[in-house]
Amino acid sequence: MIKKLIVGACALGIVGYLGTAAYIYNYDAKRSERLIATAAPKGDAHVREIFYQRGCEYCHTANADMPFYASFPIAKQLMEYDVKMGYVHFNLQATMDSLVNGTAAPESDLAKIERAIQDEIMPPGRYTAVHWSGGVTAEDKAAILAWAQEQRSKYYVTEGVSPAFKNEVVQPLPEPMPTDPKKVAMGSILYHDNRLSGDNSLSCETCHKLTAGGVDNLITSKGINGSIGPINAPTVFNSVYNIEQFWDGRAKNLQEQAGGPPLNPIEMGSESWDQIIGKLSQDPALTAAFTEVYPQGFTADTITDAIAEFEKTLVTPNSPFDRFMKGDDSALTAQQKHGFQLFKDNKCGTCHVGKNLGGQSFEMMGLKEDYFAARGSITEVDQGRFNFTTFERDRNRFKVPTLRNIEQTGPYLHDGSMDTLKGAVEMMLKYQLEVNLPEKDVDDIVEFLKSTTGEYKLDQPTKL
Repeated sequence: MIKKLIVGACALGIVGYLGTAAYIYNYDAKRSERLIATAAPKGDAHVREIFYQRGCEYCHTANADMPFYASFPIAKQLMEYDVKMGYVHFNLQATMDSLVNGTAAPESDLAKIERAIQDEIMPPGRYTAVHWSGGVTAEDKAAILAWAQEQRSKYYVTEGVSPAFKNEVVQPLPEPMPTDPKKVAMGSILYHDNRLSGDNSLSCETCHKLTAGGVDNLITSKGINGSIGPINAPTVFNSVYNIEQFWDGRAKNLQEQAGGPPLNPIEMGSESWDQIIGKLSQDPALTAAFTEVYPQGFTADTITDAIAEFEKTLVTPNSPFDRFMKGDDSALTAQQKHGFQLFKDNKCGTCHVGKNLGGQSFEMMGLKEDYFAARGSITEVDQGRFNFTTFERDRNRFKVPTLRNIEQTGPYLHDGSMDTLKGAVEMMLKYQLEVNLPEKDVDDIVEFLKSTTGEYKLDQPTKL
């Protein structure tokens, strides 16, 4: 009797599972058809269909419609966890938008999607157990990888890169972008001018030294009247290639960024742009030279425009890494080449992506282990991008820093808590990847990172 009951219960369970899975299969099919029909895409329609048909947006976009069983006990908790973790790791929305609009998918998205497909880590098994249409077929994989490669080739490959590296997620620096030489000269003078600070003691160069990797090598910067800033100064070098500026991305470009520190009360501490303009206007030679370039004279807009134009020239080409990527095999040592391979094998390039080896996305600090719980003493700036967007997903999320010239830019991390490059690599392996590499491998990665140090020589005036 008991045996019959057990067999019956198992049979009912199997029937229930099959019935539920069949219902979900039909639900997913109708849902994906509805979503696919919402737009006539200008981009790759087939790849967009794959993402919808496999249900990628369930866990990788905000506020996706969930199937009926999402409110059931146990299923609810499991799905909430999967959705939360999926969205923490990757937001697919910008890529879905690009497929509709026929524009470039974010470079970091391409790297993450490509790696997930190559390593077959998506979708997870418990998802496909009930979402029978969720499995990625060999044809799907081929289509997605071909699309990612086409996107990279069209939008992100650096001219002159060796054919062997055209589809690498990291690229050499391109040729310098066009700039206005007269504006650059004015921007250089203003970048070095202490009168942008309230007490005439600080300039942009104080915290972003062009002889020290574009930083001040302090844990956090010192501001006006001896004040101590809350966050480590990011490098100004190659910042023109960042998608946005500051650790939290609150400035959309270099000009917006240049307008922040002068009026920040614990940085340069000026009371207003009128105060700054009043001081600069008392300099007849500078006023005359500036008005030749900007006929409207000193304004917040013209001052920050000039500084931004100068900062566009702060690039560091011709590093050993760049030369290697352009075909000079002898530019890297055997140890550095092994470090580069480890860098790729351990997925470092999915975040430190592109020509700047970073600066293309905002990622959570502590994906695998809670960095802030381990460190303690949580501060306001530890909230990261959340302080700017107020979106919960952005809490503890920071712009990925560039790895270029990283040997020169310590101490490391947004809080400046790590004073050695080797220590920073070990921390990233632990908190972002949950990987423990042999010491020799860590050393090899460090040596590879040193190969990103490029060349810069100031050839602009610093004063009249």
